[in-house]
Amino acid sequence: MRIGVLALQGAFEEHIKMLNSLGVETFEIRQLKDLSEIPDGLIIPGGESTVMSKLLDELNIREKILEYADNGMAVFGTCAGLILLCKNTGDPRCKGLGLLDCTAKRNAYGRQLGSFETIGKFDSIGEIPMVFIRAPYISEANKNVTVLSTIDDKIVGVRQNRILATAFHPELTADLSVHKYFIDMIKNR
Repeated sequence: MRIGVLALQGAFEEHIKMLNSLGVETFEIRQLKDLSEIPDGLIIPGGESTVMSKLLDELNIREKILEYADNGMAVFGTCAGLILLCKNTGDPRCKGLGLLDCTAKRNAYGRQLGSFETIGKFDSIGEIPMVFIRAPYISEANKNVTVLSTIDDKIVGVRQNRILATAFHPELTADLSVHKYFIDMIKNR
């Protein structure tokens, strides 16, 4: 199994460390040539969603991700990655990939001072630590989207077929369960 991690900015190194600790082969995606072969999965980390959206286009990576996702590649987005996966990003400056039939609310918890950690329930896993940093949430999810986690009645974890997204950063905790969930999604296709 090979999982690519979009390494344009954000917490990509933390995702790589978690996957490596689970025995998964990883590689960084920084330019189009890094996607010369279809990976089993792709992680889009947190970061600045408008910058990442712009870079996806400038580096001609967007269309390749969409092509591979159409051909069955699993995708996992955290924080800004969640925003980029949505059909509606909540910001005209940020063009989403449209892989999740959802609407994101960017910076929903406020600025850096609104960042927090909590323990929350994640469907099929149980209680896990969650780190929210200038986090979004999903303000609207269509019926074909499975809600996996909510905090204070706000949707912070979803799945639609082979697409997984969290508003929080599981890579910033010691808990490997969300990454294991993603790996199981890939194995059970």
